[in-house]
Amino acid sequence: MTDPIRDFIEREGFLVLDGGLATELEALGCDLDDPLWSARALIDDPETIRTAHRRFLEAGADCIATATYQATFEGFAARGLGAAATTRILRESVDAAISARADFLGGRAAPGPGGAPPASRPPPLVAASIGPYGAYLADGSEYTGDYGLSAAELYDFHAPRWEVLAETEADVLACETTPSVEETRAYCRLAAVSHRPTWISFQCRDGARLADGTPLETAVALCDAEPHVVAVGVNCVDPRLVVPLVRAARRATEKPILAYPNSGEEWDADAKRWTGPATPTDWARSAAEWRAAGADGVGGCCRVGPAAIAAIRGGAVPSQRTVT
Repeated sequence: MTDPIRDFIEREGFLVLDGGLATELEALGCDLDDPLWSARALIDDPETIRTAHRRFLEAGADCIATATYQATFEGFAARGLGAAATTRILRESVDAAISARADFLGGRAAPGPGGAPPASRPPPLVAASIGPYGAYLADGSEYTGDYGLSAAELYDFHAPRWEVLAETEADVLACETTPSVEETRAYCRLAAVSHRPTWISFQCRDGARLADGTPLETAVALCDAEPHVVAVGVNCVDPRLVVPLVRAARRATEKPILAYPNSGEEWDADAKRWTGPATPTDWARSAAEWRAAGADGVGGCCRVGPAAIAAIRGGAVPSQRTVT
């Protein structure tokens, strides 16, 4: 098995992730008020997905995640789509990201700001996004992990989508916003069975525990024991929690650690909107702090757009200039 995350970090020293894909799709005019969320655009507006990917790449992202976070066989079946159509859509989501990457690479022949050659950056990675069971429920339970399902039941739920995405040309599978230890166990087993490089990123209730109350170090230790889980991380958490969470994760693994928080706003599952104030964040300074705390890759999640990713690149990778 190749390890694209470690290979990239060993070559470049750091990995800049993209931001909130759904946030950028909404900024581009997509209506995501739907149980499918960003996956709705896979049906209605795939070209806008490519545009959103391209914007994050131009902002300096070294890795873009597909629009499959909330794309499941069950979710598309509720929309009247059969297994064959869902399989095609999942594959096309990866193709869209790869196409955006190819367009970006083909268009970066001109020197970047200050004369720095964009070609000095290696080809960005494509991560096939896999959201938790709670994302399919669309009831906010990815922020609690309160499913009442065993690891075996969660394995059975995720397996069909996983099998399709594992057969694509994505560089890595990205299990995002993982709120529970049972889902962690399911993902580790799926990674082992598929032999595909995988990262598992956690949703946490505070600076030490997953959303379901499990100590982060316990979940990370499970990932550390599975060779096909090549990186761990935290995502869609308040930026203020990143430093303690990264330090907690580092106590349990030497694998790369990724951190991509949201804006600090809170998701209101009943109103279907983000509420409360954003956490004041100097993304450049914070990215440097998170790297110093032990993060090997930094990006953003919900409510974090390309401008923040450009700032992250400038703060965490000061020796490299952003491509515009």
